[in-house]
Amino acid sequence: MRISIKIKTSVFLAALLLLTVIVMSLLVLQGIQKNQRAQVEQYLAQQASTANLYLLQSLMTGSIKVPETYLSSKGEEFAGQLEWISGQTVELYDLAGKALFKNRSGTLSDGIRRTLAFALDDKTAYLVEGNALYYLAPLRVGDEQVGVVQFYYDLAGNAVFYDQIKRLFVYIGAGTFFLSFILAYIYFNSLSGGIIKLNRAVNRIREGSYDTIRLRRKDEIGELGEGIRMMSERIRRTIRDKDEEREKLKLAVDKLSRLDRQQKQFIGNVTHEFKTPLTSIKAYLDLMDMYPDDEALLRTAKTNIEGDTQRLYEMVEKVLQLSALEKYDFEFNKEKVDVRHAIRSVLGSLKGKMDKFGLRMETDLSEATAIADGDSFTIVLVNLLDNAIKYNKPKGRIGVKCEERDGQVVIEIADTGIGIPPAVAHKIFEPFYTVDKNRSRESGGAGLGLALAKRYAETQGGSIALVRSDAEGTTFRIAYPAWGGGSS
Repeated sequence: MRISIKIKTSVFLAALLLLTVIVMSLLVLQGIQKNQRAQVEQYLAQQASTANLYLLQSLMTGSIKVPETYLSSKGEEFAGQLEWISGQTVELYDLAGKALFKNRSGTLSDGIRRTLAFALDDKTAYLVEGNALYYLAPLRVGDEQVGVVQFYYDLAGNAVFYDQIKRLFVYIGAGTFFLSFILAYIYFNSLSGGIIKLNRAVNRIREGSYDTIRLRRKDEIGELGEGIRMMSERIRRTIRDKDEEREKLKLAVDKLSRLDRQQKQFIGNVTHEFKTPLTSIKAYLDLMDMYPDDEALLRTAKTNIEGDTQRLYEMVEKVLQLSALEKYDFEFNKEKVDVRHAIRSVLGSLKGKMDKFGLRMETDLSEATAIADGDSFTIVLVNLLDNAIKYNKPKGRIGVKCEERDGQVVIEIADTGIGIPPAVAHKIFEPFYTVDKNRSRESGGAGLGLALAKRYAETQGGSIALVRSDAEGTTFRIAYPAWGGGSS
């Protein structure tokens, strides 16, 4: 529901003025109450002091010097004299709480009884009941309390004065409110009227009508109106050309952005995926140069080089297909994958690289089968294990575990490497992000391995997560749907 600025301004102004009058009235009335209470307390405190002085004087000039004896025998006379001196109704109590003057029957209200208990504990206290104030103060001789004196004070006069002031504030506040509201409404109505006219002009421009009015004002609102009018004229002349140019520019920018993203992704994927098998081949070639007479090494190297060469050939086929179709997502052929065999195959292809850095491999591989694309599954394993080698410490350890649980094949890859700071752990799966730039440059990493592995895994219904990373190393967990585990 749309509410006019005139209504909003009027309501706000009325609320502000009313709040101001109410707050000022409440503050003044509260101040009057506090002042009245302070005056009464000060007056009764003076009467209590007078009572104590008069008691001391009576003891010094009289024949009875023991305060308790004096109050029990002369208490009624002493209270009468206090009433004559103070002009207030007085009651005396001994230390047992017994009334010694007018209320000898001992009938006390619950409020006075509780207040008397405070006064008997050598404390000054008072009680307000209706228009009556009962002020109870300890009677002392020296530092010793000998009784309690009670003064009755009538608050009716104070209440009448307070009510008169309240009515006065109501009348004055109401008059001030209405007069201020009328004057302020006249002033603000002229301002809001100009704003409403400008808003109508803006609405017409929004609807495509660029005819505006000229405001006859010599202030900022008038300048704003003239600016809107000039802007409308300029928009009228240029809006059509700008729309056409903007549409052309948008199409060009969108096309360039798509091409740029596709080019970066294509080059990054191809470079990274080609580099890992080539690195493995180069490592075995280096070992063959170092140990040309090692027949077992030659056989192992030949087998792994053939496997990596075949994988390179298959990736080249996929790249050519992507280039031909201008498509940058692999089409996955899900099948039954022997996870334990796949892990051992990848570890075999990377053995030369691990030996080069003196890394120790520990495996705990249970029999497990997953639903995945075989090539893509291998890419995920290679990327994670390659990172575990690259970012490990010399003569460190790499641990690989796999098992089936809860309808999933779970693989954990742990290393004793440099770790990932908690502050950047959420970025490690972003393309081209590397924790240690220098280390990545030395090891040949481009920050695509984890991003690619995550993409390949999630496209096949799997997942990759960082489980642990601290000074002792890093652990990643890969999960794929298990064969026969409810997925198809």
